[in-house]
Amino acid sequence: MKAIKYLSFGIASMLAFSACSDQFLQDKKNYDQVGAEVYNDYDGANGRLNDLYGWCLPTTANMSWKYPSCGLSDDAGQSTEEFAGFSTFTHPENILSSDNSTTTSVPDYFMGTSNNIQEAVYGRIRNINDFIRGVETSSLTEAQKSTLLGQAYFFRAWCYYNLVKWYGGVPLVKEVLEPIESNYTPRSTTKETIEFILEDLENAALLLAGETADGGWKDGSNYGRVTSGTALALKGRVLLLWASPIFNRANDKSRWTAAYNAMKEDLSTINACGYGLYTSGNNVNGSDFASVFTQIGKTANREAIFFTLYNTTVILTGIDDAAKNNMWERYIRPDNTGGNGLIPSRMMLNLFPMSDGKIPAAADNYTKLKASDQVLDTDYPFMNRDPRFYRTFTFPGYRWAYNGDASIHNAHNPSDGPNYTLWSYVWYVSADDQGNVESGNSYGADNLGDGGTYGNSILVRKKSDDLDLNGSALYTYNPAGWKSGAGPFYSAAPLIELRYAEVLLNLAEAACGAGDVSAALGYMNQVRQRAGVPDRTTADFVGDEQAACMSAILYERQIEFAYEGKRFDDMRRWMLFDGGAGQANLKSSWALTGWDGNTCTWLGFKPLNGQRREKIQYRVADKYGVGTAQWDGDPLLNGGGTRPAGINLNSATLSADLEALKTWYQDNLAVKEQKGDGRDSQHNDLYIKFQPQYYLLGFNSGVQNQNKQLEQTIGWGDYNKGGASGTFDPLAE
Repeated sequence: MKAIKYLSFGIASMLAFSACSDQFLQDKKNYDQVGAEVYNDYDGANGRLNDLYGWCLPTTANMSWKYPSCGLSDDAGQSTEEFAGFSTFTHPENILSSDNSTTTSVPDYFMGTSNNIQEAVYGRIRNINDFIRGVETSSLTEAQKSTLLGQAYFFRAWCYYNLVKWYGGVPLVKEVLEPIESNYTPRSTTKETIEFILEDLENAALLLAGETADGGWKDGSNYGRVTSGTALALKGRVLLLWASPIFNRANDKSRWTAAYNAMKEDLSTINACGYGLYTSGNNVNGSDFASVFTQIGKTANREAIFFTLYNTTVILTGIDDAAKNNMWERYIRPDNTGGNGLIPSRMMLNLFPMSDGKIPAAADNYTKLKASDQVLDTDYPFMNRDPRFYRTFTFPGYRWAYNGDASIHNAHNPSDGPNYTLWSYVWYVSADDQGNVESGNSYGADNLGDGGTYGNSILVRKKSDDLDLNGSALYTYNPAGWKSGAGPFYSAAPLIELRYAEVLLNLAEAACGAGDVSAALGYMNQVRQRAGVPDRTTADFVGDEQAACMSAILYERQIEFAYEGKRFDDMRRWMLFDGGAGQANLKSSWALTGWDGNTCTWLGFKPLNGQRREKIQYRVADKYGVGTAQWDGDPLLNGGGTRPAGINLNSATLSADLEALKTWYQDNLAVKEQKGDGRDSQHNDLYIKFQPQYYLLGFNSGVQNQNKQLEQTIGWGDYNKGGASGTFDPLAE
């Protein structure tokens, strides 16, 4: 690889890691253009480390090379069941290529912005390597070195993990290279890359054990830093990736066994760091599941293992670089409370379990799992569902309380945030549009606007700071900020990238792969018990027990981690778009010889390729007629209709309340399916098509132009060789 040409590096500032402590901000110093002597001072070295945190921590943004998806409708989310609308990876008419001059160029998750050391993958790795070298050669005490180096090794592993999951083997740059072209580092094998990541994580866990393996960091100002448990939890994710079909085409059981044994052994250290499932002792209708995402503090929220903390400091551009606000609420809240809204697909609504914890018969995606005896009413999908359903989605007539008053921004918006109820049904201004699935000529109730986002009624509410649930608001919508330039959205809710539920489900998957179905069920059922649904047993399985168990685990992950940005990685790991059917066409040795030759067939999973995802809308019933295209043109209210009290998800009578809401819907609203995935120019349906080469990405020509000797992945054109097929084999050892 051509060395990335950076002549200097430094720190912009230290950022706040905690919403409840501003210690890092109070100690803020400028470390730009520092020399090696800074590492001889612990505060100076710690300042350099804080900068690594600031650049490497996940954030609430659309998926890019820098950050994994956090659950938005980005290329990751729109490549799964969670959202409708074709992504870069699923559009059947736009096949990606390595040619950077086209509109269908493969995304660059390898390099990023090449002329900015902080905005490029290997620029960050170079900074980490500089930090490691500086600390190792410093005059700090051995204990101080261990504390600092353990955190740096974790972030180097984190950077490389986010490369290997896309590309397989990548150049392993372990030292600070001088910016000269002769410093070329070729791609390592995937196995070597995985082993290097695991080595860094094991080193991190060992070095941090003295500070964190007895209940976590003792100093409260260090809350938010990684621990031995963080390193070992990520290690489990990496081991699972290596054992998964994307890299384990023969289903080599030794990989599953090694992963399972290591993860079992590491669990004791993860637990010793103070981590565990979040429970309050007063779980109501899935309230514990919802509260995971808004609790802060190592005793208040044991579940958060790797996370980014935020504060509510006002953002004043160019003045206050300490502001670190979580924008998630800004993305998911409805327009009349200042947000954008995220619209789930109808497929995802139907996939969630019924209240008995079993998949609805109407969802035929998992045929090796026995379906529920409870019948899903797909027109009113909020009846009799897994408690997590209600904490993941919100419907017209649901309370969604928040701290603020949206009418300050627009007088037509509802004013009472602490008692806000979402009324997101729509009306049409033309009877001809009411039955047209492609029509967006609708108008949303309560000043939700025309067409577009709020023509679809149902929104994602996962990870929301619900004021009915969290009395000490972490989120405040202050519309006065629109005028001041400070921005109206302040949220100090943490963003959790890796939580204890994932540790358990990773363990369950590894146990199943190793053949221990009983242990797998035990780990999975801990997660289900917290959710408030019955345990899984082998009586739930159809056909081969191990395959059905693995299918159950993947289904559990899909529900538990919905809208957390995890599903696309799982679908790629398990090749769930086509079961791996097209791999032999890329290279004969890539054919799956394990999993009966096709992961989807083995799992009993319906491949996502060839399917469509639509959306669902609730419009005003025909008896009220059409309305006008303005905020007060609601024919339901203008025609004498009334609304019931909002549904409080914490109600002890939730089932009866929802039954009453369903009756109100039937009397006052009509159900309409809205087009989700695209159609062609003749208005014919198009269907999802994830190409075989997308499982292991290649580099676009922009990346290769900057790295003349970088070997291209098989299945992608090599820009440096006139477009010839790539030669690097991510599956070769």
